[in-house]
Amino acid sequence: MKQFKVQSFVLVLIAFVLGFSEFLIVGILDDLGAQFNTPVATVGYLVTIFAIVYAVSTPFITILISKYNLFAGLLVMMGVFTLGNILSFLATSFIFLAISRIVTALVSGVAISLGLTFAGYIAPMSKRGWLLSWVFSGFSIASVVGVPLGTFISTNFGWRMSFLTVILISLVTMAFIFLSLPRDLKVKESSIRGQISLFSDKRIRVGMLLPMFNLAAIYVFYTYLRPIITTQLQFSIGTLTILLAVFGISNIIGNLASGKLSEGPGLRAMPIVFTTQFGLMMLMPAVFKFSWLGAILLFLVILTMPLINSPIQLFFLQVAENDYPQSIVLASSLNSIFSNFGIALGSATGGVIVSHFGLGMVGPGGAIYALIAFLLVVGLNKMTHKWVQSRHSKA
Repeated sequence: MKQFKVQSFVLVLIAFVLGFSEFLIVGILDDLGAQFNTPVATVGYLVTIFAIVYAVSTPFITILISKYNLFAGLLVMMGVFTLGNILSFLATSFIFLAISRIVTALVSGVAISLGLTFAGYIAPMSKRGWLLSWVFSGFSIASVVGVPLGTFISTNFGWRMSFLTVILISLVTMAFIFLSLPRDLKVKESSIRGQISLFSDKRIRVGMLLPMFNLAAIYVFYTYLRPIITTQLQFSIGTLTILLAVFGISNIIGNLASGKLSEGPGLRAMPIVFTTQFGLMMLMPAVFKFSWLGAILLFLVILTMPLINSPIQLFFLQVAENDYPQSIVLASSLNSIFSNFGIALGSATGGVIVSHFGLGMVGPGGAIYALIAFLLVVGLNKMTHKWVQSRHSKA
């Protein structure tokens, strides 16, 4: 039991450092813009670039690496991740920084996919939803501690020190991985064609769009969270750090609620979630005129962001275990892959809206994607219900 707790902590730590690195840009947008004499909207595209590279590279590298020992693969991915952050720390131009972020993005998705595969391997069935929700909470903790800490360090000591903090935590994480995780984990060997057979399942093809449009909706405004707080809602820099921490707590609450949902109604609860998300985002232009009401609204929308994580992750794993066991690692990666497609889509959309219509209109832009997510989950739930009925009738 003690070993399981230690291993669970290590998996959460992996998610934390990956999330810290990925989300850090949101908190230091203004400082990077000032350093490289680049508009904030342009610096915001670092989020888009990272997410696109993350999403496109993850399935290919995951398929290649899943043939080998997953313990060694995880260590190699974390090593390259650390190198990418060292390059960010050393960046002398905006282009250099963008290239360093590409290096980091190439392996971040594979690392969390392997971490989630380890979670499925070490957790008893009764603990799966719990552990998955905590691994995803690692990203939320990164937004609670990492983003405000990175913003504080950047504001007081320079943005390079923020990346140095990520590097140090990454080295500690690699040491914990080496000392605690099982070294014998391999999945059933299969050809590339055998692994991608997972995509022949219509449930998978529809399901993987859900995290994409969920985060597309959120990242229309989340990419510009710092300027929204300081410019639109007119809070001070000191209050900014506090609010980022509070919003991170909201994210953690959402992740833990996600674990509970996966043990109960699962994806059947998501239509209510996306309806709520849509309504809150449509209110943003009116509510953003009032500082504290705007902050409360942001808290509530951010709370909805991770609710889909555990239900959709369990859905992917269950489909793979039942029908495509050779594709377990690939199935583990789908949530993070398509979440990052969503981040890319949302941050790019946010950039267009901010450039042409201003910060106040990011909410309605995100609401369109929340509506699409609602329609997708309604369709997926109907599809899953029919599939269960047909299986029972055959039995």
